Amino acid sequence: MQPDSVDVDEPLAVGVPPAPHDASGERVPTRDLAGLAPPPRPARRWTPGRVVAAPGALDHPHGRRIVGRVEALGIEVERLRANRLIGVRGETERETYARAKSTMAIVVSPPSRRRLQPIAPSADWRVDLAEGCPAHCQYCYLAGSLSGPPVTRVYADLDEILDGLAGYAGRGTVTSRDARRAEEGTTFEASCYTDPLALEHLTGSWRRAVEHFAGWDAPVQLRWTTKYDDVGTFVGLAHAGRTRVRFSVNCLPVSTRFEGGTSPVPARLAALRRLALDGYPVGLTIAPIIALPDWRTHYGELLGMVAAAVDGVPGLDLTAELITHRFTPGSREVLLGWYPRTRLEMDEARRSRKHGKFGAVKFVYPRETMTELRSWFTAELAAQVPSCRILYWT
Repeated sequence: MQPDSVDVDEPLAVGVPPAPHDASGERVPTRDLAGLAPPPRPARRWTPGRVVAAPGALDHPHGRRIVGRVEALGIEVERLRANRLIGVRGETERETYARAKSTMAIVVSPPSRRRLQPIAPSADWRVDLAEGCPAHCQYCYLAGSLSGPPVTRVYADLDEILDGLAGYAGRGTVTSRDARRAEEGTTFEASCYTDPLALEHLTGSWRRAVEHFAGWDAPVQLRWTTKYDDVGTFVGLAHAGRTRVRFSVNCLPVSTRFEGGTSPVPARLAALRRLALDGYPVGLTIAPIIALPDWRTHYGELLGMVAAAVDGVPGLDLTAELITHRFTPGSREVLLGWYPRTRLEMDEARRSRKHGKFGAVKFVYPRETMTELRSWFTAELAAQVPSCRILYWT
């Protein structure tokens, strides 16, 4: 193996997080990436600086479709002779990660990603259509899980991935067997390791997934969440109500300070309204909930924005997933290396130590704080957005 190479045929994220927003993976070296992330600003469509196609990717119709979309945007697609990507690693870690963050690889999904894993409490199954994200969130929950430079990988074998989902219908344990969420059917989470709207203009993968679920005559639902607002290609699409699009939102002090390169929260909520008016089930992923000073005021303003965004939507189907901020020792080390001047609070002395499902240590808010946060959000959502159903709190 050449030292200056990345195996694009290997998964980007190592291991399976026990929940959609749990960090995992402790043994990760610190990386000094100060100044790499752009400041928060209105998001533009991501234009990767380099796009490569692994050899097997072009054997798949969707791989060729992705190449066509990318080249139509005026971006050259480099055909690799092998699954080794040369030229990503720089002289410093900062240079390496800067190059990786601007690179997209069209690859065939590894076998481990085609064997679906449970993804409680969000959904029955996690299905990956891509890995990697161009956003720069300073609290990134997957920071401790990444293996190697974060080259974004998009999967060329989408048709095969979608065809393989039928064997999982009715077999889940989160919504398939939970009476409170039975109307959702078997649920498939398609945004665990990526942000769909950051990549959709390059791949078209999630539009095809929406169409696939619309034509699937079974009690099933596709789910994905995003911090972007580029929903134009989904409005007017036949979706049969079998795709729930959730928008990850936060109060303005968090979103404007810690979510670099994403769409502003008001734009995300406007996009939520567009999809809701088009008949989509929609949702809020309020994450990470941070107990910053005067958090009641800030989150109260957020819920007021939500209420205004969904006002007057006929037949509104709106859910909320409430996820408090947590970190592991490994993810904290990585994030402080990436953003050494971050103002994000990650003080272990102010947190409670908790062992996750797979034994990983994570630091969460103390019980008193968690109880106060949960009680407030439950009451305020009921008061300001009474039509919203809370799916879970964690």
